[in-house]
Amino acid sequence: MALASRNEGAKVNSDINVTPMVDVMLVLLIIFMVITPMLQKGISVDMAKVNNPTPMQDADKEDALLVSIMRDGTIYFGADKVPQVDSLTGKVKDRLSNRTNKEVYVKADARAHYGNVVQVVDAVRAAGVDDLGLLTEQRKTSPNAPPAAPASTGGQ
Repeated sequence: MALASRNEGAKVNSDINVTPMVDVMLVLLIIFMVITPMLQKGISVDMAKVNNPTPMQDADKEDALLVSIMRDGTIYFGADKVPQVDSLTGKVKDRLSNRTNKEVYVKADARAHYGNVVQVVDAVRAAGVDDLGLLTEQRKTSPNAPPAAPASTGGQ
């Protein structure tokens, strides 16, 4: 009697099917692309760009108080539009009344009128704010840019 041997190992497919993984990755990519713009807190503002900004991580917190000044002079407190600068003081006072941390952050558009920014800062200071942060962005520099020339003090 002969032994019957089965060759089941020859039927095994050792190729990895990556199609389901690609499908899952594309779905995740689309979800992140849709959700990412919604993560920004407050109103989108083209802030002034500076060489050495001071990091303010508290401005990214969920309970941070943000005042945004748009290019056309429109003022937002959080996501709420403020009709006049005078009413901003009352709104800031109301939000600060039950807080121990009295910090407010101002995001001003780089092309906003300086007078509008000063009025907003005065209104926020009048509300009793301890710390006022002016938010800016890091200026992007090219990696191959030559170093800045030292400023001259004048000739002799």
